[in-house]
Amino acid sequence: MTTSSSDQLTGELARQQIERFVARFQPNYRYLACHCALPLVLTPELVNYIRVQFLLNQEVPWIAEADLLLSELCRPVGYELYAMTPAVRSNLLAQFETPEFQHKFGTNRLKSVAQLLMDYVTYLMGTHPPSRQREFQAQQWAAMVYLDQHRTEAEQEIATALQGLVNRGKNGQAELARLQRLIQEFRPQLSQYDSLMKFAESLGIWLKGQIPPDAGQSYGVHGVNLSLNPVTQLEGFPPMQTFECEVVTIGLGAGTEIELKPFDFEVATIELKPKGRLRTETELIINRHQHRAYGFTEDLGNGVELEMLAIPGGTFVMGSPETEQGHSDDESPQHQVTVKSFLMGKYPVTQAQWQAVAALPQVNRKLEPDPSYFKGENRPVDTVSWYDAVEFCERVSQYTKRPYRLPSEAEWEYACRAGTTTPFHFGETITTDLANYDGNYTYGSGSKGKYVQETTPVGSFGVANDFGLYDMHGNVWEWCADHWHSNYEGAPTDGSAWEDDPENKNENDNHWWLLRGGCWGSFPVGCRSGSRNNYNPALRRNDLIFGFRVVCGWA
Repeated sequence: MTTSSSDQLTGELARQQIERFVARFQPNYRYLACHCALPLVLTPELVNYIRVQFLLNQEVPWIAEADLLLSELCRPVGYELYAMTPAVRSNLLAQFETPEFQHKFGTNRLKSVAQLLMDYVTYLMGTHPPSRQREFQAQQWAAMVYLDQHRTEAEQEIATALQGLVNRGKNGQAELARLQRLIQEFRPQLSQYDSLMKFAESLGIWLKGQIPPDAGQSYGVHGVNLSLNPVTQLEGFPPMQTFECEVVTIGLGAGTEIELKPFDFEVATIELKPKGRLRTETELIINRHQHRAYGFTEDLGNGVELEMLAIPGGTFVMGSPETEQGHSDDESPQHQVTVKSFLMGKYPVTQAQWQAVAALPQVNRKLEPDPSYFKGENRPVDTVSWYDAVEFCERVSQYTKRPYRLPSEAEWEYACRAGTTTPFHFGETITTDLANYDGNYTYGSGSKGKYVQETTPVGSFGVANDFGLYDMHGNVWEWCADHWHSNYEGAPTDGSAWEDDPENKNENDNHWWLLRGGCWGSFPVGCRSGSRNNYNPALRRNDLIFGFRVVCGWA
């Protein structure tokens, strides 16, 4: 996809998000969203201030403030801090140029909002410690570029900050990435200043680890000379732990480091909204928003690739509460687990990937080249045993010299939940519009749907969880590294696999291994984030439901 077509798609997705937001509430909510698009970061206090100053006569209710911040137009970026994506901001701000807005608010409304924002930020800068000045400065620039009398001052300040960070070399890289993205956001207002935009483009190339063709050139911006000369001789990048950078790395231990690239995707969540005169009926609404993760692509040979995503470490509560519909005793007791960072397959292993790896040199056991019943290169491989899945990982490890393995059960649930505590990462219920399971049955307040009675191509529903993982609910059950245990009494709390000593037979007789996620034939209750299953690791189920996805990282 070309950059222009990608930008068009991003713009169209933003437009659809805005229209869904307006349709869900009322037309006047559009006015609030547009007025709140100018600040880079929103707080409840700022949204209230904007509404009171500009929209009291437009019948925008106070509840609209919360509705906006909690909608798909905004994403949380800190405690009571929210931000819109650049595409959403751009789309909303462009509406001030439409005849409808200019007739209703006049031709200078955007400048009025910018002046209010500048006054508000100036007040905050005078009442907060110096450590907060950087975040306020970016907000101030966002306002200044819309005000003719302040635009030149903003450009000079941005240029000075840029050159100072360039002179710091690697130590200023994370901040440079942030500033470069800000310049791109301000592009429509700065477009008449060619030198600043050209330097920002060169900076973007350098931040991706390449030397730009004009690296030795200087650009003059209001008396500031911008040049990449101080940094073009640097080799590589340090690890960067910031979502604003276009290049990050993840360490796998033993001195191994992988460069990760950004990946944008769509996340869907389900909202259950009361309807009807008595509000006793429920309407299922699918909300969608854009998100970003980081990952890399492993070449398996013959044009076959394996996409891996970085899963950030963290702590979560494993298991399901006794009050959850479908809860089973084997999902108790709930317990806190801390998981280290790792990489996980974006999708379940496909048949194309399986065939590529089956052709690699054997490590411990033979692999059937085409075991799946439901044929299709992009469908998940099915009808594979636990030992088959382990052999797959060992062959990929031998081929790539990276540590591939099955996920531990804790890693799988942590990755599936992606920060959620609801039965599904989608929310309180599930729908066959988002996952492949037996839609003849429902969960919670959900409704019946399709039952396709076979696997579907990976990623075909087009939505992921907040970590960027697809098909975590349904399609195929996924093998984990752990032995089966009938509850979590004594389970590890460090994210490691719970494996028994083969010489010390427990009540499970060491014959059963874990499976997670549900499959195309599962009832929705079996597809929950906390649902567990088990089977003999040496056998391949003839009902075509077992697959897996891989993890990269030391156990």
